[in-house]
Amino acid sequence: MLVLAPMEGLLDFVLRDILTRAGGIDRCVSEFIRVTNTVLPERTFLRIVPELRNGSRTLAGVPVRPQLLGSDPSCLADNAAVLAGMGPFGVDLNFGCPAKVVNRHGGGAALLEDPELLGRIVQAVRRAVPQGMPVSAKMRLGLHDDLRAEECALALQEGGADELVVHARTKAHGYRPPAHWERIADVRAAVRIPVIANGEIWSVQDARRCRALSGCSALMLGRGMVTDPGLALAIRACDAADASGSQAGSAPLQPQIVWAELLPLLRDFWLLVRSSLDRKKQAGRLKQWLNFLRHRYPEAEAAYQQIRTLDDPAHIDQWLAAQ
Repeated sequence: MLVLAPMEGLLDFVLRDILTRAGGIDRCVSEFIRVTNTVLPERTFLRIVPELRNGSRTLAGVPVRPQLLGSDPSCLADNAAVLAGMGPFGVDLNFGCPAKVVNRHGGGAALLEDPELLGRIVQAVRRAVPQGMPVSAKMRLGLHDDLRAEECALALQEGGADELVVHARTKAHGYRPPAHWERIADVRAAVRIPVIANGEIWSVQDARRCRALSGCSALMLGRGMVTDPGLALAIRACDAADASGSQAGSAPLQPQIVWAELLPLLRDFWLLVRSSLDRKKQAGRLKQWLNFLRHRYPEAEAAYQQIRTLDDPAHIDQWLAAQ
């Protein structure tokens, strides 16, 4: 199984739509929905996860699991109950966000200092949603160090989590390489629930090494998928080659999506940005994605240089029309 990661300010519903059209992704997790001291209205959930209007699936048919972030078990449970009534593909809980503003208020990775609270949060949410609705959690290895990673994972399991994603770094590590995939293996050995490995998977070779070191077959892809929209397809091609006994499974694979195939997706992305986001943010969103793509595609580097000074969406319309 290949899951598209939640990434605040990057992997929103627009990019989820486009990357799931590219293919290879089995499921998505939304950006976090921040829960503080109130029950959110349905419009808030729909603003972050508009796929709830489409059976909790992207237009390509890939399921989306909304993610909640907070630290109060009762308030999270109340919001999970509202969300459950909207027909999501399960409820995910964020125990991994490294953002200072989130951690300062006791959310995200800061909760990894309190395994007992982790368990109470999951337990409260589990009781608040229907029996058959999955409740999953995403955690890092810890806040300052990874000494309590197994303890946290066990608390999440005992609270009733059905599945666990482990980002193989602490909050202190941020997004600096390497990811410590071997520590995911330790967490996986400590729990009985399925574990998904996450962190620093940029290529097929990374995916193979992550699986070997973590023992996980299921992977969560984040920045690697944004940089190379064909990454999930490439991993699947490698898996198929391995299953057939072909030597191609161990050889470097050609890009699964070439620039000529990616350009229509880029145009569709821009159309969604133009119709969905505030005008002031539109040019920045296209530049943001091109900034990732240029690490994989020389053509994206050229495109980025051509539009990096453009801020008027109409000028970008004209540029895209000429491509």
